[in-house]
Amino acid sequence: MNIEAYLKRIHYDGSRLPTLANLIELHRTHLLNVPFENLDIHLARPIVLDEEKIIHKIVERRRGGFCYELNGAFCALLLGLGFEVSMLSAAVAGDEGRYGEPFDHMALLVELDEPWLADVGFGDSFREPLRLNDRVEQQQGDDAYRLSDAGEHLILARREAGVWNAQYRFTLQHYNLEDFSGMCHYHQTSPESTFTQRRTCTLATPDGRITVTGLRLITTIRGERQERELAGDDEWRAALGEHFGVEL
Repeated sequence: MNIEAYLKRIHYDGSRLPTLANLIELHRTHLLNVPFENLDIHLARPIVLDEEKIIHKIVERRRGGFCYELNGAFCALLLGLGFEVSMLSAAVAGDEGRYGEPFDHMALLVELDEPWLADVGFGDSFREPLRLNDRVEQQQGDDAYRLSDAGEHLILARREAGVWNAQYRFTLQHYNLEDFSGMCHYHQTSPESTFTQRRTCTLATPDGRITVTGLRLITTIRGERQERELAGDDEWRAALGEHFGVEL
């Protein structure tokens, strides 16, 4: 992997040492520069969990991806910088307390003086890694996050407008990229997968988020949300280029 090219892609020019401060900044800059998107699924382009291919897509083609691609590539970057990182299997929270299947989502465990949960592939979620051993609120901006124990699982919850909502549950067992291949195939082929139902591209900004979902352009700045309907495919492609630097 070309570490120089990857760091340039995420506009990171800081220290390369495997420290907490650098992990926080790498996590933040990744979220600000690499979008969460499922566009290849709607273009009938198969997503294969091959480290070289997903890094090429993100770094050279300047695209984004969904969790397996984003966290898979970020894991490779951190390992290349000397961090101790493991891939974790997570199941996304659904309605009425139900969760998806194992390998529904990928998160990362980073071992420093204490373990940290990292995740640059869950869309609108925590921007800085979370202390994995803490069971108290971890405030980030206007939101807060909390980890709790539930049998063999840990549950990540987010507080929004005073309400705690589960995001996903996971275990601390370590996995490899290929272990996620089955659910990666499911999410890009099953009509029941949220990723096949609507094309989405979303990116964190310093004071909010910008999203194109379907033909809607949604901009959130300091909690204020604005929506605009795009005229058609040409304007949709133009919005992808303007706001995300994505060319299909």
